[in-house]
Amino acid sequence: MSIDMPSMGGCSSSEPFALQVLGDSMAPEFPHGVIIIVDPSGVVESGSYVVAQVDGEHLFRQLLIEDGAHYLVALQEDHRRLEIPGPEAIAGVVTQRAGRRRSQHKHYG
Repeated sequence: MSIDMPSMGGCSSSEPFALQVLGDSMAPEFPHGVIIIVDPSGVVESGSYVVAQVDGEHLFRQLLIEDGAHYLVALQEDHRRLEIPGPEAIAGVVTQRAGRRRSQHKHYG
């Protein structure tokens, strides 16, 4: 899933921001249309859900760190695994998922 990053305007670059998930690459955990909260100062570790910059685009994926290499992985198996240079490519860590119902809300990290 490719996303457009929000304009930060008067916000600090370390303040959390919300994004809407478009597409199904991160389903079923993050279905199309769900809102995620991204924290630019969140702890980056293997297994975290992150927004990272890849070839000039921002992608929402799960981070896997294996033998010192950093990979972005979609939850849907039909998407390829992407290697990134390291944590410097990560714009933020997903800390929450929000939905229309309270039962759809979930915290991460």
